[in-house]
Amino acid sequence: MKEQNEKILEIAERIRALRDILEIPAQDMAKATGVSVKRYEELERGERDFSFTFLYQCANCFGVDIAEILTGDMPKLSFYTIVRAGKGLPISRRSGFQYQHMAHLFKHRVAEPFVVTAPYSEEEQAKPIDLSRHEGQEFDFILKGSLKVALEGHEEILHEGDALYYDSGHGHGMIATGGEDCVFLALVLKPEEPESKKEKKKK
Repeated sequence: MKEQNEKILEIAERIRALRDILEIPAQDMAKATGVSVKRYEELERGERDFSFTFLYQCANCFGVDIAEILTGDMPKLSFYTIVRAGKGLPISRRSGFQYQHMAHLFKHRVAEPFVVTAPYSEEEQAKPIDLSRHEGQEFDFILKGSLKVALEGHEEILHEGDALYYDSGHGHGMIATGGEDCVFLALVLKPEEPESKKEKKKK
C-alpha cells in the first residue's frame, strides 16, 4: 500500500510539473478534466484516486502520451511491442478498477489498449452508476464475468464473449455484476488529429 501511495504521489507530481511548465491555470485543467477546482487540486496533490478518464484528459491537455504521466518516460518503439501476460503497465490506484496498459512502450499510438479488472461490490449493485466522458470511441470485450454498463439512460448487461462499441464522448459507466469480478479488454480509440499536429509529431 505504501509503494502504491508513493506511485500515486509521483504521478500527481508529474501532472503538477507539466501544468506549471505549460502555464495552465488549475481552473482550466479542472474544466478540461470535468472536475471541480477543489477536486482537481486534491488529485494534483495525490490525495484522491485517479480515474482513467482524468489521466487520459490530462495527457490530451498537455499533449503528451499517457505513459509519460504514468512513468515519466516517453514510449520509444514504433514497429511492434509485446507485453507478456500480467506485465502490462498498471495505472496505480488505491481502490476501484485496476487497469493494465498493454502497449505503453509503443509511441504515437492511435488507441489505448487496457486489460481492466472491475471488482465486484454488492453495495454498488443498487446505486446509480457514475458516468464519465472523454473524446474518442471505445470498444469493450468481456473476458471473464459480467459487466453492467450505463450509457446515458440505457443499461446493458454484458457477459463473457460479449462486446460493446460506443462514442465515449457520451456519458458511460460500468460495474461488475453477477457476484464476481469482471475482466475485460478496453480499447480506447483516440479522435483523429489535425494534420498540423501529425506533421509536428513526424519532426
